[in-house]
Amino acid sequence: MSKPRIAFVTGGYSGEAVISYASAITIQQNVDVSKFDVYRIDITKDSWFHKIVDNNIVLVDKNDFSLTIQGEKVLFDGVLIGIHGTPGEDGKLQGYFDMLDIPYTSCDASSSAVTFNKKYTIAIAAAGGINTAKSIVMFQHSALPAASILQKLTLPLFVKPNNGGSSIGMSKVNKPEELDLAITKAFKEDNQILLEEFINGREFTIGIYRKNGEIIPLPFTEIITEKEFFDYDAKYNGMSKEITPANCDDELTNLVQQTASKLYELFNCKGVIRIDFIYNENSGKLFLLEINTVPGQSAASIVPQQVRASGMDLMSFYTSLIEEILPKQ
Repeated sequence: MSKPRIAFVTGGYSGEAVISYASAITIQQNVDVSKFDVYRIDITKDSWFHKIVDNNIVLVDKNDFSLTIQGEKVLFDGVLIGIHGTPGEDGKLQGYFDMLDIPYTSCDASSSAVTFNKKYTIAIAAAGGINTAKSIVMFQHSALPAASILQKLTLPLFVKPNNGGSSIGMSKVNKPEELDLAITKAFKEDNQILLEEFINGREFTIGIYRKNGEIIPLPFTEIITEKEFFDYDAKYNGMSKEITPANCDDELTNLVQQTASKLYELFNCKGVIRIDFIYNENSGKLFLLEINTVPGQSAASIVPQQVRASGMDLMSFYTSLIEEILPKQ
């Protein structure tokens, strides 16, 4: 009996492609090739391609997302999505695969597009009863002066691109004179930015996925950073301490896991996602920061830590993600 053919897509069109390729190393080392025929597909602005022996390249036929290798047409039973940023995390690829009726291991097009937009995410979450920080979104064509912003929001503030991830373009603003520079930095990454009031507290991040229809939260992580906040260096250059599982009592553990499960359902998520929270100990409230629908899988990433902390190995984990999208035998 032939094995399911799985396209593993990596790369992407944004600065997050470097993170995609780091994740690709972990994923490729841990996908069970005894169960699946896996074809790596690099998706770049210039071309979509698969490398065969001697680094020869076969281009993807975008009409049906197929490859032709030695005269044989290769069609795929499913897609393992490993692209951070556009077009793999913002719904664009998902919409394309929906039109071709090819299942994939991530949230659908609408959920991906909504969660990629930070303001839409917190607006929907707030409507669903989840605590969020006070914030405003600002567009490049109608940017507000710093004085007007400071009439609406209280320092300290986080300023970040409204779309995107990996904390690229993000700044923490403690003084009024720092605001203009932070806005300029964020607008270099996106034409809309989010300005959000700082919440003091413990930072938690939790991976959560669906297996056999059941939503399963992983053991979550507390982030303690050497920087002012969990920025790119803290995430990827070893400038943070990640405690997995977090040292929390049962009540707080249940709060984080139940809130994450509620958000997974609220946004109709699929596959594995990662949700970032701040817990304010004075108020006892948990605040949503953001939802990542294609969380990092590199050696420095958090979800692989959490998978191991749950007692599962990565190969079994990726197998469950792939089997979840394939027709049940």
